[in-house]
Amino acid sequence: MKTKKWLTTLGLTSMLVGSLLTGCSGDKEKSVKTASEKNEKVEITLAGWGSSPEESALLKEVLADFEQEHPNIKVKHEVIADQYMDVMKTRLIGGEGPDVFYLDAFEAPGLIQTGALEPLDGYVKKDFDVADFEKPLIKAFQHDGKTYGFPKGYSTLALYYNKKMLAEAGVEVPKTWDELKEASKKLTKGKEVYGFGQNPELARTLFIANSLGGHAVKDNQANFTDPKVVEALQSYVDQHLKDKTAAQPSEVGAGWTGEMFGQGKAAMVIEGNWAIPYLQNTFPNIEFGTAEVPTINGKQGTMAFTVSYVMNSASKKKEAAWELISYLTGKEGMEKWTSKGFELPSRKSVAAKNGFDKDELRSALVAGAPYATVWADDTNLPIIFNNFNNQFVSAYLGERPLDKAMQDAEKQANKEIKNQ
Repeated sequence: MKTKKWLTTLGLTSMLVGSLLTGCSGDKEKSVKTASEKNEKVEITLAGWGSSPEESALLKEVLADFEQEHPNIKVKHEVIADQYMDVMKTRLIGGEGPDVFYLDAFEAPGLIQTGALEPLDGYVKKDFDVADFEKPLIKAFQHDGKTYGFPKGYSTLALYYNKKMLAEAGVEVPKTWDELKEASKKLTKGKEVYGFGQNPELARTLFIANSLGGHAVKDNQANFTDPKVVEALQSYVDQHLKDKTAAQPSEVGAGWTGEMFGQGKAAMVIEGNWAIPYLQNTFPNIEFGTAEVPTINGKQGTMAFTVSYVMNSASKKKEAAWELISYLTGKEGMEKWTSKGFELPSRKSVAAKNGFDKDELRSALVAGAPYATVWADDTNLPIIFNNFNNQFVSAYLGERPLDKAMQDAEKQANKEIKNQ
């Protein structure tokens, strides 16, 4: 993921505010009457990135259901295949943004501050039930007491384990990180099979970095040299370099840990909900289970990745746009959208109704939602993310000490933040 230049510079922000002020002119009540009371046909645009054919077909079905229930609203679905956020920001600046669009929690803090997003609190009615959303997920799209998006789904991380390998090694499913490290020793078979497949990047290790009470990100800046952060990450690195019971996918010719696990080159990995259909379809013969991520220092932890539907503040069709958002993130629309398990429902009631909280494979992922660290924290996260990854991998590979790598990463990240 390349470092992106945030739209919080004076020039770009001014352009965004100028375009959205034009779109916001007029009384909201008048727009409501135009769209609904006059019964005129309204076309709104929904933009998002590409997905699998199965997901695309399902979304098409959900949108068709929406149009059937809202005959005066037509939804034009646009798919942006490449450089999604770069394209989106350019369109928003030019006053050509869609009415509704996907927004990853990773990008949310920066875009919210530009004024490009419409606060949604004023549109919410009692029956929408905001309290039904998992709190960490919705918090990612809130700022200064206002909500700018509602999550359409999410995935946490869970421990995936090969049932056959654990049984043959006489190993129980680890519940603590110390148990995971010991289990990995028994499950490792030279360089052919590693006990644990790792992802040495911040998106997968932020909760680990913070597990001993440190803060890898503090006051909107990198804080990688926090002794508690270094200590927590050192244990992760040592499993690879000293114990030699863990490896990253590239070391065994795999593209990601899901593939590494499916090929039988790792007995355990920590992955998201997306790995379930992948493993079932690509490696149908593998017998695997899932469990909550092992605790560290007695504390539960995992990551959560979520995407929200948001409204362009310059949209001239805000009421219709809200009707779409409220349907897609409401109980009815979300139930259908998450019915096939591509994403987990961000609403607790839908997770229960669909049975995901009791599902043999997905219940561990659902259980992690209330205590998850959401992959979004501040406007400088992309800079922090890239500098961490650039330096951390060198320590992971044994090219330099971890504390030195983290010192350089922190220094460079905060320099770039200062010079924005």
